[in-house]
Amino acid sequence: MTVLLATNNDHKRRELAQILTEHHVVLPREIEIDFSFEESGTTFFENAVGKARVLFDLLPAGDDFAIVADDSGLCVNALGGAPGIYSARYGSPDGGTTELPAAERNARLLGELGDATNRDAHFVCCMVALFSADRYAVVQETFEGRISREPSGSGGFGYDPIFFLPERGMTVAELPDDEKNRISHRGKAARGIAAILNVVAAQ
Repeated sequence: MTVLLATNNDHKRRELAQILTEHHVVLPREIEIDFSFEESGTTFFENAVGKARVLFDLLPAGDDFAIVADDSGLCVNALGGAPGIYSARYGSPDGGTTELPAAERNARLLGELGDATNRDAHFVCCMVALFSADRYAVVQETFEGRISREPSGSGGFGYDPIFFLPERGMTVAELPDDEKNRISHRGKAARGIAAILNVVAAQ
């Protein structure tokens, strides 16, 4: 089955391709679709299903793809769950049109958290597989950890360098890719979606 991702993010494409190994994963630009989506939802689900529906409406008639979309973010307890659904736009100087580089977002979050002793946090990933206008499946997963005092590691992307895993004694940016894919919010959600795709492909 060909899986069309509702994103222009190459990092997400690489992560998902490593999990959806039985399927061919492509980005919209690879089939000459200009895809964009304004994340105006109030939940991860609203944004994920919204992306999938917008991309579905852009498909030429007769194209047979499973559209996979996700919305994910970091929720920090001491910040009232922020940045949450605004994780990618966190600290944007113009309300979200311009996204700060990951290192600047991480520095801003660490600055806002300061010396707080409660550094518990979790990632959320809501992933949707859309097969037709009214046929879709949803998997939402979490990934528990803590916010470190400073960035560490060069792997992953986004908030990975400041998301510390106490049971492993390292940040997500220090994990091997296969380990991250096994335990992360997106990895767990993607495996759930992979199982659904396999069932649909066999029908």
